[in-house]
Amino acid sequence: MLIATDPSTGKVLREVEPASPAQVEAILAQAETAYRQWRNTTFAERAAVLKSVAALMREEVETLARPMIEEMGKPIKEARGEVLKAAWCAEHYAEQAEAYLKIESIASDATHSYVKYEPLGVILGILPWNAPFWLAFRYCAPTLMAGNTCVMKHDPHVPGCAVAIAELFEKAGAPEGIFQNLPLETPAVEAVIRDERIEAVSFTGSEKGGAAVASIAASEIKHSVLELGGSDACIVLADANLEEAADIITLSRIINAGQSCIAAKRIIVEAPVYDRMIELLQERLSKLKVGDPREESTDVGPIARKDLRDQLHAQVSKTVAAGARCLLGGELPQGDGFFYPVTLLVDVEEDMTGACEETFGPVMVLMRAEDEDHAVAIANNSRYGLAGSVWTNAKRGEAIAQKMETGQVAVNGIVKTDPRLPSGGIKRSGFGRELGPHGIHEFVNAKQIWIGPKQDA
Repeated sequence: MLIATDPSTGKVLREVEPASPAQVEAILAQAETAYRQWRNTTFAERAAVLKSVAALMREEVETLARPMIEEMGKPIKEARGEVLKAAWCAEHYAEQAEAYLKIESIASDATHSYVKYEPLGVILGILPWNAPFWLAFRYCAPTLMAGNTCVMKHDPHVPGCAVAIAELFEKAGAPEGIFQNLPLETPAVEAVIRDERIEAVSFTGSEKGGAAVASIAASEIKHSVLELGGSDACIVLADANLEEAADIITLSRIINAGQSCIAAKRIIVEAPVYDRMIELLQERLSKLKVGDPREESTDVGPIARKDLRDQLHAQVSKTVAAGARCLLGGELPQGDGFFYPVTLLVDVEEDMTGACEETFGPVMVLMRAEDEDHAVAIANNSRYGLAGSVWTNAKRGEAIAQKMETGQVAVNGIVKTDPRLPSGGIKRSGFGRELGPHGIHEFVNAKQIWIGPKQDA
């Protein structure tokens, strides 16, 4: 059973029966049948579908925001923004896919040789709960524009979001079967990955889940893209604009109640400005309102599930027990729902839980660095390598960015995902790229065409 619980009250919203074996078979068969036709459509025809879906999202922002608020506690103002960002992603690929996948002529001993990018088939998307609409379109917009069809297995805790996304394609008049919702409990996913009609898998989620998906896909000799966890480092050096840095770091840490893979999680501050950054960040964090995600004034909503909140609190408790100071929050609140206070931990050392593990919630961790080299060493001392940021002058920041072991780095700005730019990690944060021209190339066949006669050198 797929159970959606309102994290602001702890009450069950709905229970949804997962797809039966017969329904799974029908969905996969329809996806494969649709692919045979969809792959032969023009970029303009595909773009028309994506633009229609995007237009619907822009028209129905309030309606589409609601299931995110209800099922995973996203504050209303963030939920609206997520719907609009998903629409932007659909529009971007509708406009740019043809250029991203243009034929590339490459000189060789042929009369003419080139690479043509062709679709693969049915692509399975396995998605998490924390950004239900954005992550769905990050996966499906480039995949569909490349000529593939999509089967979306969304997180079991957001079934209403999954239905709303699939209904957008129906309302937009998309060809039947090009995008389908596959409601399943997690243990049933392995059989789908192994099904011969699935050509590749896009997975966003935990390190443990990604390892399982990648191993299953590899055993079937299928390609996968993994976007996993992160413990993103944010370096603040003494020559940074501290006020601006504090504003952006606060925003980065508390978006979606801190439940974001690319949030700034380890704030590494150079010693001369360490105490001042504590003051600036404490001032900003203390003003944030934790509350009902339906209220416009709410800055931080609840943690999505009770088990996740319990895990977060255990991480905070272990970090404090190891010697960190807790200047804000850190206590489990009374009352209904899975709320957790905005928490500030300082004097955190590299071997403490708050630095070693990914903290998925509104918990900010500050670490002291003696100088630039020490800051970079701390940043790279992690099994994760998703993203990072640095605050200093632009030239120095660019040089430091080259040293950081991550998939992306922001210099004097917030780490974010953007349809125009590739996103993805290294180390235990996954492999492959999503978004930008690199993302659409993940699920295509780069076919080499050699036309003779052979030419003399």
